[in-house]
Amino acid sequence: MTLDASRVEYETAGFDVADVDPDPFVQVRRWWDEWVAVAPNEPNAVVLATADAAGNASARTVLLRGLDASGFTFFTSYDSRKGRDLEAHPYGTILASWVPLLRQVNVRGGIGKVGRAESEAYFAGRPRGSQLAAWASHQSSELADRAELESRFAVADQRFAQQDVPCPPYWGGYRLVPESIELWQGRPSRMHDRLRYERDDPDAPWRIVRLSP
Repeated sequence: MTLDASRVEYETAGFDVADVDPDPFVQVRRWWDEWVAVAPNEPNAVVLATADAAGNASARTVLLRGLDASGFTFFTSYDSRKGRDLEAHPYGTILASWVPLLRQVNVRGGIGKVGRAESEAYFAGRPRGSQLAAWASHQSSELADRAELESRFAVADQRFAQQDVPCPPYWGGYRLVPESIELWQGRPSRMHDRLRYERDDPDAPWRIVRLSP
């Protein structure tokens, strides 16, 4: 079968402005809970898209660690490619693609670092191996081979033997504060439903608009 011959009819119920919660965080959480109930693994995996100072875009999968009225939170190395992108252009998009439910959530807005205390509190709850990996991996930098990475891990393990592993100064959280949140539901004949929450500033009320599929 060629890619262009692949066809699936979406037999799902639709939704309209009157069917969703006026608060987008409540609505996204509702969909999120439905996704978690059927997701086989890593239900909090989303795609984060950023751009560097020259406008070159990049995307990668990250694990969302916070979803509430303050925004969408994830953690990473500040020295990674996404960290460098966000330093130059603190704006991005998070895409949750839940194909088994024929749904997508697309969130766009400014992205900034969370407070140091929040990053350290989250880091303290990570498995020790993940903590050591944060010290061992200079994320996005080139490696000569796998052995180099494993050697760095061993050095970190020895360095912090018999003590708690501290949060590296170059590692921490980011939070995307939405300017718009779009919900997509697959429908028959490609007549999909798309609703977008949007507002002009963080203090303004959300409005909901319907978009063409």
